[in-house]
Order: sequence, then C-alpha cells, then structure tokens
Amino acid sequence: MLRMFSTVNGQIEQIDKPESGSWLALSDPTDVELTTVSQETGVDLADLRAPLDDEERSRVDVEDDYTMIIVDIPTVGERAGRNWYETIPLSIIVTKTLIITVCMQDTPVLHPFMEGTIRGFNTFMRSRFILQILYRNATMYLRYLRIIDGETDKLELRLRHSMQNREILMLLELSKTLVYFNTSLKSNEIVMEKLTTLSRIKQYPEDEDLLDDVITENKQAIEMANIYSGVLANMTDAFSSVVSNNLSNVMRIFTIISITLSIPTLIFSMYGMNFQQGMLGMPFTDSRWGFLVIIVLAIALSLAVLWFLTRSRLFK
Repeated sequence: MLRMFSTVNGQIEQIDKPESGSWLALSDPTDVELTTVSQETGVDLADLRAPLDDEERSRVDVEDDYTMIIVDIPTVGERAGRNWYETIPLSIIVTKTLIITVCMQDTPVLHPFMEGTIRGFNTFMRSRFILQILYRNATMYLRYLRIIDGETDKLELRLRHSMQNREILMLLELSKTLVYFNTSLKSNEIVMEKLTTLSRIKQYPEDEDLLDDVITENKQAIEMANIYSGVLANMTDAFSSVVSNNLSNVMRIFTIISITLSIPTLIFSMYGMNFQQGMLGMPFTDSRWGFLVIIVLAIALSLAVLWFLTRSRLFK
C-alpha cells in the first residue's frame, strides 16, 4: 500500500501525487508501487526492497542522492491463539525533497503520524521526523516490554499449581522474544550513534532535547529487556523444578493408594484359590462370620499400611 502525506497549514493531509516536502509511506508494497516510487524519486529499487526482508540488519547507508536508515521495530501478531511479539525492519529514506518509509507491515509505529496526533510533526522537517519516528519506536518497545512483564506475572500464578509443560513453553517463547528485542534495540542504538555524527542529516539546536530523549528511551528499553530476560531465565529454571515437584507429589499419592489397595487385593486373591478337600484350608472358611472377619481384617491392615506410609519419610 502506498500512501502520501504532506503538512498543509499545520495539518497532515493525504495527497495523490508526491511533492516537495511530502512523505511517502509504503507498507506491504506491491512490485508496481515499488517500481513507481523508484522511478519518481530516483531511489534504487534494491534499497526500497531491503526492509521487506525480515532478516535485514539495522544500518545507515549513504548514497549520492539519498540516505537510507534501517531500524528494527516491534510488532505483534497472533500464533496459536496468543499474541506473538517479534521485530521487523523499517526503512527511512531521506532524499533532497522527500522522506520515504518502507515496511513489510502496516505498523502502528507510523499510525500517529498519519493521523496527525504527534505534536510538532511536520513532513517538511525531515531531520525531526526521523527522530520522532525513532522516539515513537523506542516507546513502542517499552510498551510491549511492559505487556510481556504482565504476561509473565500471569504465568507465574498459573505455574504455582501446574503439572504441564505448556506454561514452561510459553515462558520460553517470551524469553526468546526478549532476546530478539534486546538484539534489535542494541542495533538501533548503533544506528542512533551514527546519526549523531552523520553530516548528511542536519542537526538543529531545537532538536537536541528530542535526540537526548530518543537515546534515553532506547537505553531504558535495553535495560528493561536485560532485566526481564534475567528474570524469565530464573523463572524458567525455578518453575521447571516446581512442575517436577508437583508431579512427584501426585505420584506419591498414587503410590500410597496403590500400595494400600494391594493389601485387600492380596487377601481376597488368596481366598479365591481352590483347595482340595483334606488339605489345610484357609482360616475362617468354616466360620459363619468368616467373610465379615476377612473384610474387617483387610480394612484394618489397609488402614495400618496407609497410616505407616503417610508418616514415612520416604513419602514426604
């Protein structure tokens, strides 16, 4: 999808044709759209396609007529009925008169710019626009990290009484997501450091505070990702032991029940055997109350074994 925007009288408006100072937003673009933008702006088609590869690394490329900045942005999808967090590349291409963004998805990172809800946003101010995108990107990372932390707390409550591996696998998925986030944030940090020394991107005094905020937010996101990764790693190890311990408790109960029930089973099995007349018979077989006595004896022995096993150190 190709959408074009321009700031008119202080308001962001969608336009039909690119003009000087406008913004071209490509999200999940078609080959026709990429070819059209390449012909109209002079940007190499390969550079426009670069962020469509989800393995593309974050970097800054300086060409003769434009500068391409690629950063990793967070995104959320659905997998097996659950939210799945990952990172994808976003390209910001700055020409002499235009700014172009290319992404394989319609990312929420750019939605506030399209809706005109970002304070001080102007498509003509390309240097500030880049910093605003990077700031918005860092805040999105922080938002998703807090969501992941909340999901971790919910999993912790469920794991206290769980005997299945499902929760452990969910923790491993969140841990893998944090690794991706941490790697992407560190790559973005390198891009930001390069931008501060890049003469092609002009640094205006009024944007210094915004640049500091971008760097601060990104560092905070890196620290949060590191902390949550450490917490998740410890939780995974701890709750793996909890699941094993819960399973051992269940097996202990079943073992006690099995041993207790084996006593009356053994007694009644012996009384079910056939003995030839004249041989030594089973006790109480000639008694009127023999059947009742055997039942009482089996129950008494079972209770005695149950009492012994529940107090034995082997089953605690």
